[in-house]
Amino acid sequence: MNSLPQPAAVATDPKDWVRILAAYRDPDPLRSTYELLVSVIPFLGLWAVAWRAVSVSGWLALAIAVLNAGFLVRLFMIQHDCGHGGYFRNRAIADWAGRAIGVLTLTPYDVWRRTHAIHHSSAGNLDHRGVGDIHTMTVREYRALSPLGRFGYRLYRNPITLFVLGPIYIFLFQNRLPVGLMRGGAQYWVSAMGTNAALAVILTAIIYFGGLKVIALVFLPTVLVAAAAGIWLFFVQHQFEETHWDKGDEWQLHDAALHGSSHYVLPPVLRWFTGNIGIHHVHHLYSRIPFYRLPEVLRDHSALATANRLTLRESLSCARLHLWDEERRRLLSFAEARKLP
Repeated sequence: MNSLPQPAAVATDPKDWVRILAAYRDPDPLRSTYELLVSVIPFLGLWAVAWRAVSVSGWLALAIAVLNAGFLVRLFMIQHDCGHGGYFRNRAIADWAGRAIGVLTLTPYDVWRRTHAIHHSSAGNLDHRGVGDIHTMTVREYRALSPLGRFGYRLYRNPITLFVLGPIYIFLFQNRLPVGLMRGGAQYWVSAMGTNAALAVILTAIIYFGGLKVIALVFLPTVLVAAAAGIWLFFVQHQFEETHWDKGDEWQLHDAALHGSSHYVLPPVLRWFTGNIGIHHVHHLYSRIPFYRLPEVLRDHSALATANRLTLRESLSCARLHLWDEERRRLLSFAEARKLP
């Protein structure tokens, strides 16, 4: 057990947490390997079972595929930790593990790692929106739009767009190119095209040996259910009523990390499948902490355990929040924004 100094309250300067949380950053190679194996082996096993079930019952295959989406979400969280350099002590091992998992998650690892790093360096900064985030407008910006512009933003923030059409577009189409890094150098094109090439080989083999039914009943449901779950998680981690946004010189990285990221309190089984990513405020304060060590932080520091708590039931109301009110410093629904003077 870590014997660490514990601040008396969350109001302590968020920068102080960086020094405190550094004690949790070192991964355990055996634990990391174990967590990887208990994620990838069941994933591949259920994939095989679902494939076999196609010849018995399409509904059975579909049900197994949906269940398997949970393991794909967990694999994405491991890929995520690899991208932060906090999963294996050897960075080369972490990177190649991330690239391999990226084929399964349809996410080019080096492209995603860079855009996600941009997200971490600018989350909550109103002057640096647009890369690795969900587009959020202020009330003032929304009111300045034309009727057509308002319609477009409302369409974008509609739950069907965000959590159904969005995941389809991002994981099946956007990820096929190094979007956001098109001129960033050969590394990102190699990452995207290498992932595409590996996917082409896998999909060709699936179609050759199993046919299009396996694609329709196993591959696509697993990927798209996992993608929708991932987008939802990313959404509620920053799009809650009392989140944190600032402009320019007023924005501070650690304030945004602590106050602009939620502590999504999930049931134990969902915490396991999501790799503790709900402890997002701690993750943003110190992104190199391996996901399996995040509960240690909450155990040792009650101030963080009680900060920004958002239950599963409470999170459902986040889908109705759309606009940042700079004066009241909270997210509002379109209906609430209309009532403002």
